[in-house]
Amino acid sequence: MTGVVFRSLAYALLQLAVTPIYSIVALLTFPFAPLTRYRIISTWSRLMVWAAKHICGVKYRVLGRENVPSEPCIVMSKHESAWETLAFQVVLPPQVWVVKRELLWIPFFGWGLAMLSPIAIDRKEGRRALRQMIEQGRSRLAHGFSIVIFPEGTRSVPGERGTYHAGGAWLATQTGAPILPVAHNAGDHWPRNSFLKYPGVVTISIGPPLRATREIKALDLMRRVEQWIEDEMQRIRPR
Repeated sequence: MTGVVFRSLAYALLQLAVTPIYSIVALLTFPFAPLTRYRIISTWSRLMVWAAKHICGVKYRVLGRENVPSEPCIVMSKHESAWETLAFQVVLPPQVWVVKRELLWIPFFGWGLAMLSPIAIDRKEGRRALRQMIEQGRSRLAHGFSIVIFPEGTRSVPGERGTYHAGGAWLATQTGAPILPVAHNAGDHWPRNSFLKYPGVVTISIGPPLRATREIKALDLMRRVEQWIEDEMQRIRPR
């Protein structure tokens, strides 16, 4: 346990040292095209994933990499920790996220996030937030970005099943973009709201793309996504 604490502290100190530097770099990328900004700023995430592996022993493996489509898609994933928000930038094509607007207010981290063209919504605005997601989602897809959505809305405890919301499926029906379902067990090694990072191998499982059609309603599509993710969670975390 002492080793876990020491390695987690070393990781936190590295993160504390490099994040302000990267936030300044992120702000300096403002004149560049969105994809160029993404490639520069996402090197921070790549560094953090590398450090998690070599300092904390948090490794990973990817199943179903061949399922990633060549076109921009809507990634709908389980959400258990901060790790997957970093690792997806290494594993998946260029992406933006649907996030809570409040995240952009966090010093340094929020500044860098703002330069990555997220779809930052106020969940309290209901239909207005959905309209914003559709409008900005179309734009991000047209610029070559996939869109990452965590349909449960917040990080869940490993083994628990949250309420899946249909906003991402609705976005798919409105834009025609395929949905890429993703399951993982990152919470086993990088628990939510935890300082400690435990060594081990995170399994990321990518499912076959699901396409919206006129015959499939958003709620039905969401149920298919939920079923695949939760079934896959049972497979990669049988306990």
